[in-house]
Amino acid sequence: MRKTPTILWKPTRERVAEANVTKFIQSLNRDKNLSLKNSKDLYTWSIQEPESFWNHVWQFNGVIASEKGTKTLTYADNMINARWFSEARLNFAQNLLKRKDDHEALVFQGENQVHWRLSYAQLYDAVSIAAQALKNQGIKKGDRVAAFMPNLPDTIIFMLATASIGATWSSCSPDFGTQGVLDRFSQISPKILIAVEGYFYNGKQLDTLQKVAEIAQELPSLRKVVIVSYTRNKPDISKVKNGIHLDNFVSDFSPKPINFRQLPFDHPLFILFSSGTTGVPKCIVHGAGGTLLQHLKEHSLHTDLKPTDRFFYFTTCGWMMWNWLVSGLASGATLVLYDGSPTYPSPDSLFDLAEKEMISIFGTSAKFIDAVAKSGVKPIEKYRLQNLKTITSTGSPLSPEGFEFVYKHIKKDVLLSSISGGTDIVSCFVLGDPTLPVYQGEIQRLGFGLKVEVFNDIGKPVIKEKGELVCTYPFPSMPVKFWNDKGNKKYTAAYFSKFENVWCHGDFMEITERGTAIIYGRSDATLNPGGVRIGTAEIYRQVEKLEWVLESIIVGQEWEGDTRLVLFVKIRDGLDLSQERVTEIKQAIRLNTTPRHVPAKVLSVADIPRTKSGKIVELAVRDTIHGRVIKNLEALANPEAIEHFKNRAELTT
Repeated sequence: MRKTPTILWKPTRERVAEANVTKFIQSLNRDKNLSLKNSKDLYTWSIQEPESFWNHVWQFNGVIASEKGTKTLTYADNMINARWFSEARLNFAQNLLKRKDDHEALVFQGENQVHWRLSYAQLYDAVSIAAQALKNQGIKKGDRVAAFMPNLPDTIIFMLATASIGATWSSCSPDFGTQGVLDRFSQISPKILIAVEGYFYNGKQLDTLQKVAEIAQELPSLRKVVIVSYTRNKPDISKVKNGIHLDNFVSDFSPKPINFRQLPFDHPLFILFSSGTTGVPKCIVHGAGGTLLQHLKEHSLHTDLKPTDRFFYFTTCGWMMWNWLVSGLASGATLVLYDGSPTYPSPDSLFDLAEKEMISIFGTSAKFIDAVAKSGVKPIEKYRLQNLKTITSTGSPLSPEGFEFVYKHIKKDVLLSSISGGTDIVSCFVLGDPTLPVYQGEIQRLGFGLKVEVFNDIGKPVIKEKGELVCTYPFPSMPVKFWNDKGNKKYTAAYFSKFENVWCHGDFMEITERGTAIIYGRSDATLNPGGVRIGTAEIYRQVEKLEWVLESIIVGQEWEGDTRLVLFVKIRDGLDLSQERVTEIKQAIRLNTTPRHVPAKVLSVADIPRTKSGKIVELAVRDTIHGRVIKNLEALANPEAIEHFKNRAELTT
């Protein structure tokens, strides 16, 4: 039986009293004559009375709508057909542009090259101009606007302009290859493409105009390609079909009140894409109302976001965390945007940004925290981070050692919220809670209003056991549909094929007796030596404790009628993977897990393949070592890394 982990942080009485979730509970008790004492009581009530809960989220956060209607949930007994607030009419952009004052809305830094600031009033005016320009090109409700853009203010401006009209937004980051972009955008036939002429990464200026020209040539649906100048002023765009500089695109328009089109709750707002590492990416359509309501809940109750906060997330526009970050405008906060390498010009650059811009909520990935730890940087020795109250981490499970590093070497008095969800729901299933303690290696709580459980292999809910993360009741941010998915066949296969009428998310998870959660990795990458299910994160934790291991990836190899575990490690430059080091790895795993976790083979690689959002791709490596063709290398940030896993002689014995 696992010991109760160390408590690394507890909120003060003042922090609990001032938390949005405390005020939410007080307003519920007052309005509905309840007697909820704390957030644990709130969670229990929220899944017993989900319709009342989501109505109160709407009220508490002051959602703007021309009509709400009387229906909260229809078809509740059929998850895929369930519909929330079917009579409501609202506009997503209107809810993000409630403020029109001089308070900073956006602060942007592009490595050490470019800095911009926009107030809420300036943002509103910029969105007004962009919306007029889009309408001038005939963009209307239901049309698609796509972006090939970094995390710039312009990207947010055009997304909000698109949403104000009732068109649908989709984006990729400029590090995508041409085919990767076409695999996504060719499926949705956008009429306008917003594209950047270049970007900065690791101190280098990278040109994207050739890629933009190739993309424009292969998308016959495009009426205009709007070129945003970021690294240089008005370059030659004559080779870009239907190309126009941003300045020229908007030059005929001046700010005026925005006519926010009032639309159904389920009106398509975003088209997000699956990673595409196992085939052409799936196009996941998210509705305006569900996205808004879920993000408001997660920001206000779980993240404790307030109008005075300065909210940062390190993300590209190809990851759903960009969509999640942008919704912070609905809380009236200041968004701090960053584009470029997170470790340029030094591993502590983002902490420098946090200090300088007085960031209060700092979002990053588990891999970034691990990389900072491996670099030897200890931000606590250099930065006060006086305003920093919350650090959020996602992308992959944050190890207990990652938790420890944050409190020992970044800041002692900070809420560390490990969060987990995905593109599929454009939000999270498990998150933080500013009123609860932080246990080392554990996610604080299940999401309010989400009936999250763990099912074993026969579909029975279990506690204190590993199993499939499922959700057994409808929630607002479920996808509206997949694009071009007749009869919801792909949608059903993706989430509802394992358990009938139950959302199966594809994560291997445990709910503890404390109500906290532990994610053990993707369930489709779960290892099964001798029929025992092992989460990949359990092994990564032990291997990456070793100072000389930079990163690792483990897969199962079909071998002699069973599965054997093969671990690949990337080690520090100048070192080799000696037999002594292999033994050290195996002993660390055996000592801290079980003999079944010990890999049969430990091999060295120069690099490990990952998606554009930084997630390692176990399935692609597994397919490669079995000689199967990887269908979509364009989905990888470093496709050349796959070569390190091909035809390894060590795997034939």
